[in-house]
Amino acid sequence: MITGKNYIGDLLSAKGKTTFKTINPEQNSENETFFYEASEDEICQAAVLAEEAFKTYSTIANVKKAEFLEVIADEIEALGEELLTTYIQESGLPAGRANGERARTTGQLRAFATMLKEGSWVEAIINKTDGKPDIRRIQIPLGPVVVFGASNFPLAFSTAGGDTASALAAGCPVIVKSHPLHAGTGELVASAIIKAAQKTGMPNGVFSNLNSSGIFVGKTLTEHPSIKAVGFTGSIKGGTALCKIAANRPVPIPVYAEMGSINPVLILPSALKSDSEKWAANYAASITAGTGQFCTNPGLILGIKSKELEDFITILALETDKLDPTCMLHPSIKSQYESLKSEVLEQEGYTKKTIVEKETKPNYALQSIITVDGDIFLKNRTFHKEVFGPFSVVVKCDDIQQLNEIILDLEGQLTGTVLNSDLKEYEDFKEVIENLKNKVGRLIFNNVPTGVEVCSGMTHGGPFPASSDSKFTSVGLTAVKRWVRPVTYQDWPDQLLPEALQDKNPLNINRTVNDILTRNSI
Repeated sequence: MITGKNYIGDLLSAKGKTTFKTINPEQNSENETFFYEASEDEICQAAVLAEEAFKTYSTIANVKKAEFLEVIADEIEALGEELLTTYIQESGLPAGRANGERARTTGQLRAFATMLKEGSWVEAIINKTDGKPDIRRIQIPLGPVVVFGASNFPLAFSTAGGDTASALAAGCPVIVKSHPLHAGTGELVASAIIKAAQKTGMPNGVFSNLNSSGIFVGKTLTEHPSIKAVGFTGSIKGGTALCKIAANRPVPIPVYAEMGSINPVLILPSALKSDSEKWAANYAASITAGTGQFCTNPGLILGIKSKELEDFITILALETDKLDPTCMLHPSIKSQYESLKSEVLEQEGYTKKTIVEKETKPNYALQSIITVDGDIFLKNRTFHKEVFGPFSVVVKCDDIQQLNEIILDLEGQLTGTVLNSDLKEYEDFKEVIENLKNKVGRLIFNNVPTGVEVCSGMTHGGPFPASSDSKFTSVGLTAVKRWVRPVTYQDWPDQLLPEALQDKNPLNINRTVNDILTRNSI
């Protein structure tokens, strides 16, 4: 049952004076439950409790933390239809998306559990040579982490999403600043985490969930001295604001923010000549998937002027027009989409290619494809802006030189895609593709950027403003690296070392011993 209260560890609390309700965007009406925004006292209580829990949780064996994550996944699944119904009511997203996102959420929890049981993630390094100091290094958890729930993924990037799963795997207690758009979904998932913590004997305070309707809760959490790191998925404005708050603390802390991206797509001449219809249909579907509310939405398509490019644009517009408009996450997000789209469409020099104009339900968004010449795109940075929704700009470049100039002028991105059907063509565009690589976190060949596989090789991040630190990812098993730091033991007695660093390698993990990767004992 949803109470509207905050979880301060395993305590339900509602001391705050500010209340709010979530919105059903499909019905354009408020949902029933009042949610209580966390008070300053509740925020401090959660932070101090997390700091105390860290003393125990950071020392718990990997296999026990793995059990905790697995039971969280079990408890989320045990919520059954109530979770799925609440998700749909608060997001306007369909049942298929709800089921898929729940599966992704539980799947990544179990993937981190498997990583913990294998154990090599701690990156044990040993340098043991006669006549020199005995040096051994290992990764240890940072401390309590604040996770900001994302608006566009109520499960996979929110309460028990990738940031929370990776932080808990690292040994860090987590306080979630629940997203106000899906606070009920967040409370249900929080209840599952609390049950899992109790069942597996985790310390009280290993997890808390705080409601918030504005910026106060997030700002106060980020400033609290007990907090050692922040995970954020959202806008450039929100992410950069948190980075500044964290940097201005007496003791600065890292903010790992995944922010804006228009995800450029290079469609090379060979792809236009041989696969134009296929790519037009695929990209119409990608641009409108989730009503364009994916951070990997292809908002920019680049090609060199030709008859084939014009044909591709025509087919892309027709395929996009065929698709029915769908519901956005919230009236405020629909309003923001219309505002950002209007700002772009107030500029001069573009051509609108989609023609669909129809009456829709209040929070449904009409998709748009526009084209602009390369010289205009270079002169007017408004065309570079991310329009969060089903919107994409096709840039018609004069030649390879102008295409390269545009790539060099772009900000950092989450993804960059190359469409090509003749590998011999690669040499002609090698410099362009190398420059694209330096702008992105994930380089895709002959596919669409929407869809992010949860695996150890994934990078979901990129140069600023795609993320606040391009060295890290918010998706995949290496996301755990954000919440740890290296510690070196010098000349310590073997029996006093962490098991991962002891001579006999009792955990049987991969270790780098005198610069050789091995599972052997010393």
